Amino acid sequence: MSLTKKIIIALILGVAVGLGFNVLAPDAFVPVDTYVLTPLGQIFLKLITMLVVPLVFFSIVLGTAGMGDTKKLGRIGSKTVGFYLLSTVVALCIAFAVALVIQPGQEGLMGEAEGSGYEAAEAPPVMDTLLNIIPTNPIDALANGQMLQIIFFAIFIGFALAHLGEKTSGVFKFMEQGNDIMMFLVTIAMKLAPYGAFGLIASALGKLGLDALSSMGMYMICVILALILHVTIVYSGTVYFLGKMNPIHFFKNFLPAMTVAFSTSSSNATLPVSMKTAQEKLGVSKPISGFVQPLGATINMDGTAIMQAVATVFIAQVFAEPLSVGALVTVVLTATLASIGTAGVPGVGMIMLAMVLQSVGLPVEGIALVLAVDRILDMLRTSVNITGDAACAVFVEQSEGGKDKVETA
Repeated sequence: MSLTKKIIIALILGVAVGLGFNVLAPDAFVPVDTYVLTPLGQIFLKLITMLVVPLVFFSIVLGTAGMGDTKKLGRIGSKTVGFYLLSTVVALCIAFAVALVIQPGQEGLMGEAEGSGYEAAEAPPVMDTLLNIIPTNPIDALANGQMLQIIFFAIFIGFALAHLGEKTSGVFKFMEQGNDIMMFLVTIAMKLAPYGAFGLIASALGKLGLDALSSMGMYMICVILALILHVTIVYSGTVYFLGKMNPIHFFKNFLPAMTVAFSTSSSNATLPVSMKTAQEKLGVSKPISGFVQPLGATINMDGTAIMQAVATVFIAQVFAEPLSVGALVTVVLTATLASIGTAGVPGVGMIMLAMVLQSVGLPVEGIALVLAVDRILDMLRTSVNITGDAACAVFVEQSEGGKDKVETA
C-alpha cells in the first residue's frame, strides 16, 4: 500500500476515534490522549521538525550557489515574492466573495465573544521585523529556528560559494552531502507519518468535539469553500498556464505532502516532505526548490489570508458592524503587507487577524469565537499554503527553462 493511502486511512481512523471518544467516552479520552494519542503525534512531529533547520540551511546554500550569478537570484527572488503577494491578494478577494454571499455571522454569538476576555498579542513593528532578518549571531538563529535569519545567512554563504568557486569546492561538497543526509532522514521519518497523522487528528477532534464544530458550522463552511476555490482556480491555473503541467498530475503527486501538512498544521514542519516531493515527483530542480519552498513556508500565507477575510466578515456580522468597500480594501492591504511584515513571528495567524480587525475598527474580542475551531482550519490552510509553495516552484522552474524532464500530461 502506498504511503498516501496509509496516511489517508490513518486520518479517517483518527477522525472516527477522536469524535467517538468525545461523544461516547469523554472521561476515558483524557488518559488515552495523554499516554497514546499525543505521544504518537508528537514523536512524528518532533522527528520532522528536527530536520527542518539543517535542511533549510543546506538547501538554501545549495540553491543560491547553484544559481551562480546575482542577476539570476534577483530574478527568481522577485518572481517568488511577487507570486506570493499576488496570490495572497487573490485569496483575500475570493474569501470576501464567499463570506459576503454566504453571510456566516450570527448576532446571537456576540455575548459569548464579549465574555471571553480575549486579548490579542501585539504585532512587532514592521521595521523591527525587517531589521531582524539580519542575524547578529547566525549560530543563535540556527539554534532557535529563526527561519528568516537562517534564510538570509544561508543566501550569503551560497553567494560566497558561488563566487569563490574551486577554492571552496570542499565546502560545497559538504553542503551537498549534508542535504543528501537530510533527505534520507526525511524518508525514514515519513515511515511514521500514518501513526503521527492518526494521533494528531484524533487528539485534536477528541478535545474539540461536535458541539464546537456545529456552532461554528457556517464559518467553517465559508473558510473551507474559499480554500477549495483558491486551490482549484489559482493553483491549478498557475500549474497549467505558467508551469505547463497537468494539474491532476501535480495534485496526485503532491498529495503525500498535503496530507502531512494537514496532520502537522505547520508549513515549516512539513517543509522536508514538501521539498522532497517537489524534487522527486514534480521534477523541480534542487536549487529552485531549495530557494522557493523554504521562503514560501515563511512568507506565503494564502490559507491564513482566507481565514482572516472570512473571520473579518463573520465578526462584523456577529457584532452587527457594517463593512464598507473601503474597509474591505483596507483589509486586503493590511493582510497582504502583514504577511511580509510578520513573517516568521510565532502565532502569526492570530496576530495578523488582530491587526486586520483593528485596521477596520472591529472588536478584537471576536477572535475568541474563531479560536474554538482554529485547530481544524489550521490543518486545512497549512495544506493550502504548502501547495501554493509547490505551485510557485513549478512555475519558477518552467520560467527558468528547466522543465524538460517534467510530465506535462
